[in-house]
Amino acid sequence: MHVQVNTDNHVGGNDGLSRRVEAEVGDALGRFEGQITRVEVHLNDVNGPKSGADKRCLMEARLAGRQPVAVSHVAETVDEAVSGAAEKLERTLDRTFDRLSDHKGRTPMGGDPAI
Repeated sequence: MHVQVNTDNHVGGNDGLSRRVEAEVGDALGRFEGQITRVEVHLNDVNGPKSGADKRCLMEARLAGRQPVAVSHVAETVDEAVSGAAEKLERTLDRTFDRLSDHKGRTPMGGDPAI
């Protein structure tokens, strides 16, 4: 799975940041390795030089043979924003792949599986 990290002018992008983001994404999404072709991570500072919870991380997972899935998280630091977005993306992918795998074997609500 390829992880691409993009930053705006207010977030200092460097090799250390890229390695931390790749590690976080790998930890959260490693079990989806064969189903994700690429994860794009966009980091930006919503308020520029102003302070507060203004670091945003947008993560977009490119799924093999499916539409991309995107989530975002805003926090006080870039690392917190990345962690929050990775957790959200993991939960979203869990639901997405669960729905895809359970689709054919399910019975309607209240339905009798023996019928």
